[in-house]
Amino acid sequence: MARILITSAIPYINGIKHLGNLVGSQLPADLFARYSRARGHEVMFICATDEHGTPAELAAAKAGKPVDQYCAEMHEVQAEIARGFRLSFDHFGRSSSQRNHTLTQHFAGVLADNGLIREVAESQVYSIDDGRFLPDRYIEGTCPNCGYTSARGDQCDNCTKQLDPTDLINPHSTVSGSTNLEVRETKHLYLMQRSLRDKLEAWIESKHDWPILTTSIAKKWLNDGDGLQDRGITRDLHWGIPVKRGDQPWPGMEGKVFYVWFDAPIEYIASTAEWADANGLGDDAWERWWRTDKGAADVTYYQFMGKDNVPFHTLSFPATILGSGEPWKMVDYLKSFNYLNYDGGQFSTSRGRGVFMDQALSILPSDYWRWWLLSHAPESSDAEFTWENFQTSVNKDLADVLGNLVSRVTKFAKSKFGDAIPAGGAFGAQETALIADLGARIRTYETLMAAMDVRKAAAELRGIWVVGNEYLQSAAPWSVVKTDPDQAQAMIRLALNLIRIYAILSSPFIPDAAAAMMTALNSTDWTWPSDVPEAIRALPSSHEFAVPENLFRKITDEERADWQVKFAGVRT
Repeated sequence: MARILITSAIPYINGIKHLGNLVGSQLPADLFARYSRARGHEVMFICATDEHGTPAELAAAKAGKPVDQYCAEMHEVQAEIARGFRLSFDHFGRSSSQRNHTLTQHFAGVLADNGLIREVAESQVYSIDDGRFLPDRYIEGTCPNCGYTSARGDQCDNCTKQLDPTDLINPHSTVSGSTNLEVRETKHLYLMQRSLRDKLEAWIESKHDWPILTTSIAKKWLNDGDGLQDRGITRDLHWGIPVKRGDQPWPGMEGKVFYVWFDAPIEYIASTAEWADANGLGDDAWERWWRTDKGAADVTYYQFMGKDNVPFHTLSFPATILGSGEPWKMVDYLKSFNYLNYDGGQFSTSRGRGVFMDQALSILPSDYWRWWLLSHAPESSDAEFTWENFQTSVNKDLADVLGNLVSRVTKFAKSKFGDAIPAGGAFGAQETALIADLGARIRTYETLMAAMDVRKAAAELRGIWVVGNEYLQSAAPWSVVKTDPDQAQAMIRLALNLIRIYAILSSPFIPDAAAAMMTALNSTDWTWPSDVPEAIRALPSSHEFAVPENLFRKITDEERADWQVKFAGVRT
């Protein structure tokens, strides 16, 4: 049994996320967590809401609520939606927690003790009309590197170049749209990332099995232009973690907070501590996942995120950990994803274009979305959601292939042999061939899942469903029952056990349908089918079963057309 730590990028608190956000981090992380648990491993799966910074302040002001109240309410909204999508977090924390306050202040103090924090008098953009300094991401303009006209003050999403707001051409405030900006002097703390460049480069170079997308982005940020830069870790804001050195005031930093990029990744650790607190456990319970001197040396740590988050998780957060000099667990494998686009354009939170997570659940159960998103995960390149493709995938993969098999087998078995698995007959050549084929396919499926090759794993799982249908089509127990009832009983006994195997294999992708299949089979035995000849006999003759309700319904052309119109424009 391995010990596996999994974190997915923590979502911003300001609003409900769209399907592109879901498939870029939380959903594939959940897939891997569920698979790892199914294989008997000890898993800690952590996520949280990212609650600090200007986005939270502005969203709270727009809602007419104090920012702490707004964050508490939105955390519960996001947690409920996560439950709706069956995201199996061991804990869904909050970056505003006291645990994160304490840990963030601790890291800053240790980094300062190690000579890796310097105070910088810098010029920042101040919006006269807004009456505030503008955080980098709330200034937009033209990228001086590639000419992209919607580059943010911290980075360009088009070329991924790290920027400062003063680099932008024709900058404006995204809070008010005002161009009435001026540069004012303020003092901030900087993490001296450049001093850690050699350590970071050696660490990145040691990750030979990382996806090309991950390493290419990390090396680009490390080497392009002037290379890795020192980075400000404080901001002139009210909402956030106060800048302190441990529990003491930091001279000259009164009234400032730590920048959200600095404290948000630390919440992975803090959220695990929150998990321990919530379960009445001591610090040893979370430290065994995060401190290599407390048992975390045998943990394998996986991170999941969209490509826009890769620079901060391959450079900045590791710089915090390495710079501390303390025995913290660092990520072993970073799975990154490209973007999911929407029906000929882009998902847009600001314009309400696309399907948002709460809306998706109001239309169809989570398994429908989970299957499509994971089977079309944007791994090697950007992917696109279209309603036509969604309808086709649901109707063919879920309804016609898996759902139809379960329905046909259970209904036929009940009508011909009653409510218990029949005992007659023995497996013949066709059954033996199917068992061998299944064994080989399941080993391939396991290899793909272990490698987090999501799309290929989904395709292999679908192939496993297909071979069951092909067997039934060839064996034709509904015909054989007329001439050789005993042989038909053996075929149906195999087919009912096959449904149990399918439930176990499918559970990481479609957990609700898998549970419904197991309930219909009156089974609680989720033992992984490592031994297919044994697994195909797990449910013995005389074991009672039931006919489940239709696992998946088909999407009609009328529904598809209606949804395409409904989600083309502004979210209301």
